[in-house]
Amino acid sequence: MTELTIIAAISIFTAGFTIAIGSIGPALGEGRAAAAAIAAMAQQPDAAPTLSRTLFVSMAMIESTAIYCFVVAMILIFANPFWDALQTASVVGG
Repeated sequence: MTELTIIAAISIFTAGFTIAIGSIGPALGEGRAAAAAIAAMAQQPDAAPTLSRTLFVSMAMIESTAIYCFVVAMILIFANPFWDALQTASVVGG
């Protein structure tokens, strides 16, 4: 295996691990936020519009964490900075 193959394999594994871990937290957070909002709406139906607006804003903020993990995974797969460093080191050293 060449050094480039090793870096590619580690990058693909890390990208998958990033998506896996980065999606579990937001999924649990969104579930808890939705459950709390539904419970609050059941107790106070008059506050439902305010609660639903707050719920949607908080869902967007929670989901941004998963989107950041997705962006990091895409960078590791398609624009990996380690590949450029390896190629630069091989040109300078060789």
